[in-house]
Amino acid sequence: MRLLRIHTPDGLRDAVLNDEGKVQLPDGDAVDLSEVRLAAPLDPGKIVCVGLNYADHAAEGGQEAPAEPILFLKAPDTVVGPYDDIVIPRGGEKTDWEVELGVVIGRTAAYLSSREEALDYVAGYVLVNDVSERHFQLERGGQWDKGKNAATFCPLGPWILTADEVPDPQKLKLGLDVNGEALQDSSTAEMIFGVAHLVHYISQFMTLYPGDVISTGTPAGVGAGQKPPRYLRAGDVLRVWADGLGEQRNKLIASS
Repeated sequence: MRLLRIHTPDGLRDAVLNDEGKVQLPDGDAVDLSEVRLAAPLDPGKIVCVGLNYADHAAEGGQEAPAEPILFLKAPDTVVGPYDDIVIPRGGEKTDWEVELGVVIGRTAAYLSSREEALDYVAGYVLVNDVSERHFQLERGGQWDKGKNAATFCPLGPWILTADEVPDPQKLKLGLDVNGEALQDSSTAEMIFGVAHLVHYISQFMTLYPGDVISTGTPAGVGAGQKPPRYLRAGDVLRVWADGLGEQRNKLIASS
């Protein structure tokens, strides 16, 4: 099932994308996707991000693959809808893209005893763009968080694909285009640490609650990895996609 939310004059409403690709409203009406404005399909309690979880992405940055998952947090107020604008922050010089598979937690998970049970705690999957300002992240000292948490830096959606429709989360293709040019094109099969590993591992350090999202890392092809590096500018358009998870289209705009 594909679960989404739409903007209406009365506020946000839950909806479902039916088998015909139409938005099924609670009152029974079905309308085309083009007739509604989609919001992010959920408001996460927290967003736990995984760094350097694809060996090719680590290599393009001149780093070794990690022995354990690298974790950082992205604030919930970074979340925007799948077609909303992304704002280049004031002082931003190297705004970058990262297509990622998002894991939506469905049950409270703390100190899980095995990886084998971890997928039982997953409600579904969602498309995430972990937008990053590399100048803040890598050149201003401290931890990565300052380059990850500008407003609009987490487009989410367009929908949640429920876990029962994903037999194996390690067999999903995903990618990203900038102005129509494909720059990321990979598969979750290339993850260093798979979804089950991550859910189990993260539960050892923090409690995961229903509605939390794990953003599982990005493959090679980010702007910082281009030769020469390439970063986003106002007017650029991102298309982000993954198997079964739909696609995002976001325009970059300058901070006011």
